[in-house]
Amino acid sequence: MTTSNTSWRSAFLVYAQPRVLGMIFLGFSAGLPFSLVSTTLSAWLADEQVSLSVIGYFSLVGVAYSIKVFWAPVVDRLPIPLLDRIFGKRRSWMLLAQFGIAIGLLGMATSDTHQHLQQIALLAVWVAFCSATQDIVIDAYRIEAVISQYQGAMAATYVFGYRLALLVAGAGALYLAEYLGWQVAYQVLAAAMLLGILTTLMISEPEHQGDPRAKAIEEQIESVLGVDKARPMLSRLLRWFSDAVVSPFVEFFQRNGKAAVSILLLIGIYKISDIAMGVMANPFYLDLGFSKKDIADVSKVFGFFMTIIGTSLGGMLVVRFGIMRPLLLGAVLAALTNLLFAALAVSKPSIALLAGVISADNLSGGIAAATFIAYLSSLTNTAYTATQYALFSSLMTLPAKLIGSFSGDVAVTFGYDVFFIYSAVIGLPAIALVIVLMRSPFAVNTAKP
Repeated sequence: MTTSNTSWRSAFLVYAQPRVLGMIFLGFSAGLPFSLVSTTLSAWLADEQVSLSVIGYFSLVGVAYSIKVFWAPVVDRLPIPLLDRIFGKRRSWMLLAQFGIAIGLLGMATSDTHQHLQQIALLAVWVAFCSATQDIVIDAYRIEAVISQYQGAMAATYVFGYRLALLVAGAGALYLAEYLGWQVAYQVLAAAMLLGILTTLMISEPEHQGDPRAKAIEEQIESVLGVDKARPMLSRLLRWFSDAVVSPFVEFFQRNGKAAVSILLLIGIYKISDIAMGVMANPFYLDLGFSKKDIADVSKVFGFFMTIIGTSLGGMLVVRFGIMRPLLLGAVLAALTNLLFAALAVSKPSIALLAGVISADNLSGGIAAATFIAYLSSLTNTAYTATQYALFSSLMTLPAKLIGSFSGDVAVTFGYDVFFIYSAVIGLPAIALVIVLMRSPFAVNTAKP
């Protein structure tokens, strides 16, 4: 694999690209509703004395984000009448989702938690569905709007906007609720969706280039399914299902050959080390004797800024060196920083040491996040961008969450120091897989945007 000749100055100037900067506002639009139907909504319900069991059921609203792959083919292929001709495929779906989010949030703002709790639940599901749909479209737009070399930078600015939105919809909502009430807070934040809407109106629709090879695959699958032999209505339904649902998966396996299984395995395990550690982070800080204020201050200040620095650096590394080597660096750093937590577990607690460890963890996590998103983006075919990326984004968290569920048992049985060593060790397979894929001709091609 050759090294890019791009200078560090050119790598940094990628952040001056209009479409790269625009991802800050689209990231904000994506992050805002996520908190408003999860942690912030839980705070509202708890403040209104809604029972904890009911609040627990409200967490099921977030399932929409995990199953978005099921309607991603519709977003990929179905044009919205009139809007599609005016704004284009991606922008029309983006606008529809954003207006849906704003209307849903306004509906929640005008509902009483005691008299209309079921209505709030249904509206929260609606907002989550529209938000997950917006995520699908924004991911597709991000991949199609710029070349692969800029995907790390697009991911970095997206993460910055997303994190900013989490602060606004989290701490900002709490401040608004404290002085103006929860309903006013949700009204204000519903109005904040105008930032995403205005951005969508200002950006240009990305070019949609046809892929002859993808078209040939669709024709082959249609022939195998006997689409032309079916009745007219059934034929149209089979053709749509074949082209929108079956073809994206077949195309991925044909394009990547023997490396396809290894790639999917890497997607599934790349974040295992990070997510497994994250489950136990806050309990670990508390058990060390740090106050909730200490944890909040350090994690919010150092965590936020170091993550942004990390993702920005990750974007520059992708521009400078391609995708695979920064991807390997991210996997190595994610495992190594977990060892810092093991060292913290056997050290005398101090705020300075806590800040240092959290800073290192968030910096490495930012690098890994930007490069991993760039890698996933490079794996998609623009004929099926939304569907394939939705599959990858769902796959990248499921195994990690399943393994993360055992984190508490390991920590209780063996202690925090052993747990963090364990969380570093389970990151080794991801490092090995990246090295294997770096030697694959398929991976080399994606690493040369």
